[in-house]
Amino acid sequence: MKISSRLDRATPYILIFPAVLFIFLFSILPIAGSMRYAFYDLQLNDRSRNAIYTEESVNLPLNEENNRYLLYFMDVEESVAQKPESLEKIEAVRMQVQAFDDYLKQEVTAPAGVQVASVDANTMERIVGMQAGIQASLDELYKIEDSFYSKDDAFAVAADYDKTIITSNFTGADNFTRVLQDPRVRSTMWFTLAFTAFSVFFELILGLALAMVMNRAMKGRGLIRTVSLIPWAIPTSVAALIWSYLYNGSSGIMAHLFSVMQLIESPARLLTTSGGAFWGIVFADVWKTTPYMALLLLAGLQTIPEELYESSSLEGAKRWQQFRHITLPLLKPSIFVALLFRTLDAFRVFDLIYVLTGGGPGGSTESISIYAYKIMFAQTRFGYGSAVVLVMALVVGIITLIYIKALNVKLVGSEDSA
Repeated sequence: MKISSRLDRATPYILIFPAVLFIFLFSILPIAGSMRYAFYDLQLNDRSRNAIYTEESVNLPLNEENNRYLLYFMDVEESVAQKPESLEKIEAVRMQVQAFDDYLKQEVTAPAGVQVASVDANTMERIVGMQAGIQASLDELYKIEDSFYSKDDAFAVAADYDKTIITSNFTGADNFTRVLQDPRVRSTMWFTLAFTAFSVFFELILGLALAMVMNRAMKGRGLIRTVSLIPWAIPTSVAALIWSYLYNGSSGIMAHLFSVMQLIESPARLLTTSGGAFWGIVFADVWKTTPYMALLLLAGLQTIPEELYESSSLEGAKRWQQFRHITLPLLKPSIFVALLFRTLDAFRVFDLIYVLTGGGPGGSTESISIYAYKIMFAQTRFGYGSAVVLVMALVVGIITLIYIKALNVKLVGSEDSA
């Protein structure tokens, strides 16, 4: 009996463990990683900042590569130089480079498989001094009037010595300060908020109307529900590609229709002006996700007892009064869920805009997600990009709190004990 009772108590935890593990691995850990990156100047295209460094270090492979190239260039210069003083200076540079290479191999070590070695202040000072000595000797060599072949290449490789010195790239809150001061963050944030507000507003109104139609008892209700969900079932990138053809200035049906309705001056101006592109994106998003909003609201409508409507009808209530005093109050939790889910989805919009406009014209339709994508993957600035993403998450949290307060939704455990 004891084993059975313990198993009964443990069963709920066993059942939810896979879900908790999934959330931990694919939600909590990535968020923690982003939070960590946001406090560092992490840039993948810079060898001195392509990882998280908390202390002074030296990139050994890059130093070895630079030394190897300089020795090669000195061999080339030796074969073309004419003056004895040039040959002496070439030999001096070669000896300096070789001495530096031997010092790194003998005195500076890194764990197996690690390319960056942490060093103390004295070792770092000596390494920097030896690199500076090599660069000074190169300056003296190429001041000599002689026939040289690899001057520019040698200087370029010597300049790369600076990239082998790695200092801590911990920036504290500097990334977040830069985000708040970045005018492009502000412009993309305003566009994202405007897009979210308009698209979610129209989707709520149209979704509620569609949900009430689908909730009525009538012939073909199943067919209507199935057909209405088709736009939502289409992948967003595919839907965006379809709308890009419909918005085409030369052959797009919707572009010509909007022109006939005098909503735009000409079909070609639909996606080439900031206003036309904005409303084109909103229209495409509303068409795509209104069925999803309707589906969430339909689930809430079906939980409202039909007896409430019947009793209110007997008391003389009109349809508008039933909608205002019965449907809306009882549908409030479903409206909250639908608004929250759609706002979260709309605020992080990426694929729809990326396919339709790419953020154009002139960056006027660039969402904060597209800007973060460009920072992190086009510019490989993962530290700053992570800070932008965390600011996005903060804004989403604020929007969620506004929804909770505006709709007066009680969270689990927030009810009065009474």
